[in-house]
Amino acid sequence: MSDAARLEECIAAGGVAVFPADTVYGLACAPDSEAAVRRLYELKGRPPDKPAAVMFFALEPALAALPEIGARTRRLLERLLPGGVTVLLPNRHERYPLACGPDPRTLGLRVPDVLRLRNVAVPVLQSSANPSGGAEARRLADVPQAIRDGADLVLDGGELPGTPSTVVDLRAFEDARKWRIVRAGAVPEARIAQASRFS
Repeated sequence: MSDAARLEECIAAGGVAVFPADTVYGLACAPDSEAAVRRLYELKGRPPDKPAAVMFFALEPALAALPEIGARTRRLLERLLPGGVTVLLPNRHERYPLACGPDPRTLGLRVPDVLRLRNVAVPVLQSSANPSGGAEARRLADVPQAIRDGADLVLDGGELPGTPSTVVDLRAFEDARKWRIVRAGAVPEARIAQASRFS
């Protein structure tokens, strides 16, 4: 069974998986399962009021699931994703509320560039596979043993770049063409600035 099929099976069963993204190792679970989300947060020791991101493994399903994304923002996403960027989008329909923390009107979206997982057809709630506030995991061995033991599936993707995704706030991009870096990371600000000029 392929890694993509194993991950889909784990998510469908309500499990929590350790998986390789294009930046660092992550944890994933079904975004609409309160029990799975609670387990993921407990594994990390993450406060339950901190938001996570919803991850799709290809851009087309992400855009289809969020049809309210405006044309300007959509063009920018097509230039940036898949890749090492997490974008914050307006979420007026309050989709994926378990991922949104205290602000259901903001959604974090991530589409990694991971060829071996591109056929995963379901979205996941995703966070990094490290204790809350701890160092990011570049290798599977860097993921704490307690997290690996507590997960239902562990996928080894070898050594990863080790720099987390750049978090970009695009909530004002559609109307005002404004954006800002919330967390510097894998994708440099200059690349985002260049992509935004053509969107």
